[in-house]
Amino acid sequence: MVKRLSVLAITALIALPTLAAAGGGTPADLEKKIDDLSRQLDELKAQMAKQNETVTQVSGKVNNMDTLLETKSEAWDLASRFQFNGDFRARGDYYKADTVFAAGTPMRLNPATGQFMDTAKGDQENDTIMTNRLRLNMSAKATENLEFKGRLAMYKAWGMESTPDGVGGGFPVFDGNTTRTPNDSALYVDRAFVNWNNVGGAPIWFSIGRRPTTDGPPAQIRMDNDNRMATPVAYMDYPFDGLSLGYAYNWGIEALGEGRIRFCYGRGFENGLQNDVGPSVADTDFAGLSWDVMKKGPRFLNIQAFGAYNLFNYPVFTNQTDNANFAALLGPRENLGNLYHTSSVYMDKVNNLNYFLAGGWSHSEPNDNGMFNDPLSATPHNTNSEDGYSVYTGVRYDIDNLGLKVGAEYNYGSQYWVAFAPGNDDLYMSKLATRGNAYELYLIYDLPTGEAISKYAKTFMRLGWQFYDYDYSGGFDWNLKPYDLDKEKSKLQALGINPVQSANQVYLTFEAYF
Repeated sequence: MVKRLSVLAITALIALPTLAAAGGGTPADLEKKIDDLSRQLDELKAQMAKQNETVTQVSGKVNNMDTLLETKSEAWDLASRFQFNGDFRARGDYYKADTVFAAGTPMRLNPATGQFMDTAKGDQENDTIMTNRLRLNMSAKATENLEFKGRLAMYKAWGMESTPDGVGGGFPVFDGNTTRTPNDSALYVDRAFVNWNNVGGAPIWFSIGRRPTTDGPPAQIRMDNDNRMATPVAYMDYPFDGLSLGYAYNWGIEALGEGRIRFCYGRGFENGLQNDVGPSVADTDFAGLSWDVMKKGPRFLNIQAFGAYNLFNYPVFTNQTDNANFAALLGPRENLGNLYHTSSVYMDKVNNLNYFLAGGWSHSEPNDNGMFNDPLSATPHNTNSEDGYSVYTGVRYDIDNLGLKVGAEYNYGSQYWVAFAPGNDDLYMSKLATRGNAYELYLIYDLPTGEAISKYAKTFMRLGWQFYDYDYSGGFDWNLKPYDLDKEKSKLQALGINPVQSANQVYLTFEAYF
């Protein structure tokens, strides 16, 4: 366009004398025509300059757009590697517990004087406690066979930036229950691990990091989750750092589906830098196998067995005051020996009925410091091995046309039963750690919140009632003997221990997955 205008202007100037002579005009007419053409030429030059400027600007924008699109495309590709989802839960609880001794009962015998030193505080109650829990999940692939998975979590009570009294069974926050006990409003790393899949082109994987070891099967039935939420059976509800090496297989039989077997290792306590002066406390480690024997749709069978080696008498708590209190109660931190644990769960669904059956066995092998010690006996350090067991069963019936689910669960634990469940989700007392009977009834109602935008979307309310009926004291505890609450009241009184004998808990949740 610019070249064409230039050629026309030059042609006009060349042809001007010829046109003037042919027209027979006067010199004045010729001069006027020259002035007109000169003015037109100036206007053409101005237009040409403006068009050149516009072309330059457009060209620059196109180049910038190409660069921007290239940059954006690369950023979009990077962003698309990351997947995010999460869930939020608001929960309200009512809790009422009846203790063995009524308020004012003389407690804690002074051996030197034979006098009681204080009195029992009696029954326990919290008419309302509200909590908020936020969890953010993330995953990304670094290479074809290497992926990262993580979860951040915030869990707090309304009106508190610390753990309310009695929550978590009165057990303070430590590595094995952080993010699982209401505390402050900070986001903590709940899970963070990498999976190396298809190692050597075989169905083998290696995983390392902060492990997915909370809310294991069959917890997803009660918590209304479509998928398994953790590796171990719910008796092992304990966040820890570790690794696993697994192998996946297919039975080749339609009814049996597929299976997986894993070796798992983790550290429950790090002893830190040691020296030659004073007693040494060894690291506490976990190691064992988790075997998904078969999985076909909702049908699932798992068997797991692990050991806790060089088990501590108490861990390192987040709050130093708690460490001092436990040291005053139990003495210096020390190792007590080993504890072994085996459990299994089978679950399935028939039409609209979900059901499961689980069982567990625990076995102690103490060192000279003893486990389940009885300070009032002639031999206070119990160095004998003790066995405990638990049975756990439940059902849930889904009424799909009403968006309603109705469930019931029951579990029983024997005197020396130990559940590794400090990360339980029962707010006050771990249901699966009960030495006695525990019952639960619940309703789940899917809220009509409109069409799902996310594939993770789910919104529901859960109303539940739990009843605890204890036969023996203690739960997640291997230090003191589990005393019979009917036959050994005098020992409890002498030790100043007033355990819960029965408890009712009612909860209501509002939960949104996004």
